[in-house]
Amino acid sequence: MKSISPNYAKEVMARYGLSTKKHLGQNFLIDNNTIKKIVSVGDLKEDETVVEIGPGLGAMTGYLAEQAGQVVCVELDRELVPVLNEVLAEFENVTIVQGDALKTDFDRLVQDFGTVPYKVVANLPYYISTPLVMHLLTTGFDVKKLVLMVQKEVAQRMAAQPGTPEYGSLTVAVQYFCDCKVKFIVPPTVFVPKPAVESAVVELNLQPQPTVEVADREFFFQVVRAAFNKRRKTLSNALANSPLKLDKTDVQDILVGMGLDNQVRGERLSIHQFAALTNQLER
Repeated sequence: MKSISPNYAKEVMARYGLSTKKHLGQNFLIDNNTIKKIVSVGDLKEDETVVEIGPGLGAMTGYLAEQAGQVVCVELDRELVPVLNEVLAEFENVTIVQGDALKTDFDRLVQDFGTVPYKVVANLPYYISTPLVMHLLTTGFDVKKLVLMVQKEVAQRMAAQPGTPEYGSLTVAVQYFCDCKVKFIVPPTVFVPKPAVESAVVELNLQPQPTVEVADREFFFQVVRAAFNKRRKTLSNALANSPLKLDKTDVQDILVGMGLDNQVRGERLSIHQFAALTNQLER
């Protein structure tokens, strides 16, 4: 794969008459070292399939193609699809598909072009990072690893610990499905155009079974969302005043039975404590 640089991005964009689209959150990655670090986190094998979401100008795609058996790219911008097909023409194991990742059935897509289970690598536009992560995790896709570049703040929320300002419903959702690690921070200088904030690469390894066992997964997540929707309220008040309308006294009694203060806030509960709470509320 040829060396990637700001000049590479400028040359490709000039050759095809391209400009970045702000409404699509396009920030093209143009740094070799960063790309190599991301690909190394993927730990790709020659018999594996990797899905790249938002390949942009294909800067990382070639590196993925050199490591994996098959690379399937999902690109929203129709103008970039023919560009990618030309830029990556030397790689016979790369397939470019135009589509909206938020609406994509990734299992069906991979079964057409590669093998399952598969890995996902993505430089996510900031504005869709959280909904796309939830789409990838909650739909039941046969994914074994996600390597995602997201806004640093989002990465910190994914990997947060109870009692910290970053800890919230996204934390619990991600850690329900995955082992989550923030691998490294990415400065704005490695993108064209430069974003206003730092990014981070997170590694999410999907677990064979969820981190906690719950009687009703939907109810579990409803309780978690309600707990964090009103962070300043005690957990019992937050749940009583949520659409769930749970009995405040019942919640407090369960909390005390768990060895917690009945005035505790949701941000203090670990994922295991949320599971214990919801399992008892279900009875």
